[in-house]
Amino acid sequence: MGHSGHVDELTFRTANRADLSDILTLLADDVIGSTRETEQSDAGYWAAFEAIDADPRNELIVGESGGEVVSTCQLTFTPSLSRRGAERMTIEAVRVRSDQRGQGVGNAMMKWAIDRGRERGCSVAQLTTDKLRIDAHRFYAGLGFEATHEGFKMSI
Repeated sequence: MGHSGHVDELTFRTANRADLSDILTLLADDVIGSTRETEQSDAGYWAAFEAIDADPRNELIVGESGGEVVSTCQLTFTPSLSRRGAERMTIEAVRVRSDQRGQGVGNAMMKWAIDRGRERGCSVAQLTTDKLRIDAHRFYAGLGFEATHEGFKMSI
């Protein structure tokens, strides 16, 4: 991070197979995420990566700084008949490496993601966040997201 308060050399791109280990580390580097993830050698992760990578409606994104992966998110584009048939973008699995938090990385990544949705013609960007993630709620509200819906999930 430079003295100006801006993140140095931060770029965003579609993830490739070589990024998977870093992405899984980011997903587990979190109080809630650490309870959900298993060993990185699990073949399920590779199968999921391949499915995301092959699907034009899904994009796994990484943020890089200084040649290292420092953030990630997944963008899913869903066609819909509502809102005059416009796609909606769902942003999931948003993570910033713990030593990079509070330096503008998440803000830059989310703005990049929203721009990506606009490029595709999406009318809405949506996300869910765990009710326990109070800091994340403030972060998303600061970006202009509004808690307009109550979310429900069920493990099946």
